[in-house]
Formats: sequence, structure tokens, C-alpha cells
Amino acid sequence: MTKNQSTFRFAFLLVGLLLLNILGSRFHKRFDLTAEKRFSISEPTRQLLKQLNDDILVEVYLTGKLPAGFQQLSEGTREVLNEFKEYSGNKIRFSFINPLEGKNEQEKEAVFKSLANKGIQPVNLKIQQDEEDVYSEKIIFPAASVSGLQKQESISLLENHIAMSPDEKLNLSQSLIEYKIASAIKQILIPGKCQIAYIQGTGEMIGINTIDMLSTLSKYYDIDTIDINQNIEIGKNYRAIIICKPSMAFDEKNKFKIDQYVMHGGKILWLIDKLKLDIDSLKTQDATLAIDYNLNLDDLLFRYGARINSDLVEDFMYANPIPITVGTIGNQPDMRQFPWLFFPFSIPDSRHPIVNNMDAVMFSNVSSIDTIANPEVRKTILLHTSPRSRRSPSPVRISLSSIKYKPKVDMFRERNIPLAVLLEGKFLSSYTNRIDPNFLAIYRDSLHKTFLPECEKENRMIVVSDADVFLNDFSERRGPMECGYYKYTDQLFANKTFLLNCMEYLTDDFGLLVARNKTLQLRLLDRVRIKKERIQWQLLNVGLPIGLVLIFASAYFFFRKKKYEGRVN
Repeated sequence: MTKNQSTFRFAFLLVGLLLLNILGSRFHKRFDLTAEKRFSISEPTRQLLKQLNDDILVEVYLTGKLPAGFQQLSEGTREVLNEFKEYSGNKIRFSFINPLEGKNEQEKEAVFKSLANKGIQPVNLKIQQDEEDVYSEKIIFPAASVSGLQKQESISLLENHIAMSPDEKLNLSQSLIEYKIASAIKQILIPGKCQIAYIQGTGEMIGINTIDMLSTLSKYYDIDTIDINQNIEIGKNYRAIIICKPSMAFDEKNKFKIDQYVMHGGKILWLIDKLKLDIDSLKTQDATLAIDYNLNLDDLLFRYGARINSDLVEDFMYANPIPITVGTIGNQPDMRQFPWLFFPFSIPDSRHPIVNNMDAVMFSNVSSIDTIANPEVRKTILLHTSPRSRRSPSPVRISLSSIKYKPKVDMFRERNIPLAVLLEGKFLSSYTNRIDPNFLAIYRDSLHKTFLPECEKENRMIVVSDADVFLNDFSERRGPMECGYYKYTDQLFANKTFLLNCMEYLTDDFGLLVARNKTLQLRLLDRVRIKKERIQWQLLNVGLPIGLVLIFASAYFFFRKKKYEGRVN
């Protein structure tokens, strides 16, 4: 080969590599070959990112020297943010910050306060030292801050789940990174809030026991409270309405308003207590009776595809405890906690995005729901009881004395009794062929309203057979508790997450909840084998590549030397 040929080939190779790099930076395609599509971004998230016109800054506080599980969560967050940056056209900028690094005690205290004001709380980790039973403590912040357009949203990267091990919780947390960051970006991107309404006028619950959920909803929605008796209709400007714990019967006029609101595209979150039960009365008497409220809603819900039964559900497997006095110790009562089967909690197993990957939801005095055969309406069971449960038909006698006797498991033969149902489809009006033609004429000519016998297009609603899901407890010392907090076990259930997901599914046009369906397969290592075979695998992974390189290098020089020695001879 001549010198000119060699120079030409080198220049050709250099130009080719340069062109490939230019084309690769502008036109490239990623292929996600993982079984669970770990590195794929859902289509609604992509469409959201393409709408960004301004930069969004994401600060992640989970960094530094971390245990393996949290390090994987940190790296998973980085991978998702790189994908976000890609699809947004570099509108997403992010950084990883250890807020406590290089700070003295006084500065750390200021950091704690500053992050707490953003809604970010620290986590105190106990880390086991290598091959020793010695633990050290480390404070971390598994959270991120998303800011832009003069708005700021904080998100927690760490999930909790009653039925999961620590490794499974970290795996779940990683699977929800996309949804959490995308939701925060959506809150920043949308200039206004959609309107929803909290219905009053038929004895609905409102006050100190609804303050937590209503204040939380107000962060994401423009929420009004409207008296259904004082309005001739429920306005179309309300994307969805909430009907929570009515205690008075609905008259036909109010039911007609609700019906036509649905026919014109309005969404409803029903939170209905079917039976009236004063549980506080058990503090002064041994028994009480649960009787039907007679809300006059059965025909309306039946027409839409669901029926809340006049009963109470008891769950043998999943039930919260209540304290019972079993005797005295000295002059003090001996209080012990026993499972109260009328206070079940539901661990979701549905793959629907409203409840997928979600923690347990707490119920109290909940009724069962039946779905009605209607081909026009799809029914999805969102929450249900355990495989060991039963129904007690109304009127139900509730007695604390029953808690002293352990129930027999054979008495709980029903499984997966529905407690929350999603209805989707073209609902039919409950008032078709039932209204006086004279009223319809007035409704059309004087009020300029149009009666619709069926939905203009597909609609959706959610029926929950326990209004207490929405309520928060109250303490004289601490004030209003968080929705889903159970004081007797000091445990926080996912009631708030469930309700926010319900409202998002009913009102969201982006469909970001689809991202909650991402599931990452957990591939755990055998910790015993790790300790036993550590040196073996280290040699295999480190020594073998080096050995192979040395073998190929030796072979290359051997055959090269042999080749040129032959030419010389």
C-alpha cells in the first residue's frame, strides 16, 4: 500500500466517522429490549414533554454514598430524566444534589427547615456494615423538586406498601418515577385548574372531618361547594362533582339534575354510606343498630350499572384493630387491641392505573357493591375485600361483646367483594319515558335546556360504598389528621392517593395515569450466596476479562512475529 493510499483511507475513515456522529446526534432511535420496557416512556408522557416551551428544572436530592437499593433508585431516576430530556428537546434540565454535604449542624438545621417547607421529609436509614452485625445511621432525602414557570412542585421518590418487603418497595418506587415527575411537570405546565364541585344540600359531610382532603384537592383543582337545592342545574363548567356521605333522601328534582349532568358529560365520584351507624354510641352502650339511610339513589345507580347493597362487609383477613378494655391493672384499665372486622382495608391487585402499584386503602362500615348486566357500560373492580369475607344484611346489630369471641374462618366464605367500582360507557338516563311532556316543553322553551336520554359520548364515574374513605380523624391535641391515618395503629393508608387518582382519571385529558401501569420485575440476589461466593465471582468478573485480553494479545504478537520472521528468512 502506498503512502497516498494510506493517507486517503485514513481521511475517508475520519470523514465517515464524523458524518456518522452528526447523523447520530440528529437522527437516532433507541431500542428497549428489556422484558418490562424499563427504559420506555409512555405515549401520554411523550406528548406532554413535546408541549414544553420553557425550561423545567429538576433537582434530585437522592445522591451520594447510598445502599445498593437506594443507589439503584437514584440511577433509575437519572435514566428517566435523561429520557425526559431527550423527548422534550433539552427543555428538561436536572441536577443531583446532596443537601447536607459540607454543612455544619446549624446549616443542616436550616436545610431541614427549607426542605420541610417544600413538603420534603428526611428518611433515617440503618445501614448494615459489611459482613458485620453493626449498623450505622444515615439521613437521606429520597425526593425531588420540579420547578419552572415560577411554580414549584415537590415529589417523594420513595413509596410505602403494607404488603411489600423493603426491596419490593424500592422496586415499586422505581417503577413510579416516570408518573410522579410527569405529573409534577403537568401541574407546572397547565396555567389554570379545572373546576370541580363538592355537592351539598342533602346532608353531605363537610367540616373539620373533610378539611384535609378538600384542602389537598384545592392544590390541583378549582373546587366549589354548591347547594344542589339552590341551582336549577349542575353547571357544565364543572369537570367532575363529588357526592360524599349524604344523609337525606334525594328528591326527584335533584336526581334529575344529577342525571342530566351525567348525560351532558359530567363525571361523578360517588362516596356513599348505605347504612346509618353511630359507632361512637358503642362507647356508652354495648350494642347499636345499623339501618338503611333510604337515600333514594338506587334507581339512578342501577341505571348506570351498579348497586350499593344494604349490608355491612366483614373481612376476616384484612381488618384494622380497635382498643377494648379487657380488665384492670391496679386502678388503670387494661386496654388491648383486637381486629374489628367491620373496619377492613383493601390491598389493590387490579392493573388499572387508578390503583395499580398502590398501597392499601382503609374502610370503615363499608357496604358491598353489585354490578348490573349492561353491555353499554364497562365495569372495573378497583377495590375489593380479601378471599375471606362475608356480608351482614341490614338491619345489622353491632356489638362490642362479639369481639371477645374469635370468629370461625369457615363463616367467611365470600371472596373479593367489590367496594369500589369504575363505570365507563354510554350511560342511559334514568328519566327516559318517565317525564311529563309538559315539563319537557317548559324545560326546553323556558329554561332553554336540552333533555338527553343518553350520554352524548362515552362517560365515566366511580362508585365507592364508604364515605369514610374521604374523611379525616380529628385530635384535640394535634388537630385534623391526614386522610387515611388510623390513630389506633399510627398507620397511614393510601386513601388520599386513591382519591387523587380517581379525580385525575375522571378529569385528566393527558392520560398520565397510564404511566402507573409500568411494572419492573424484581430480580433479587441470594444474600447468602453473595457472602459465600464473593471472591469467586469477583475473580470471574475482574480476572477473566483481563486474562482473555492477555491471551489474545500474546496470540497476536506470537502470530505476527511468526509471520514476519518467515518473510525475513
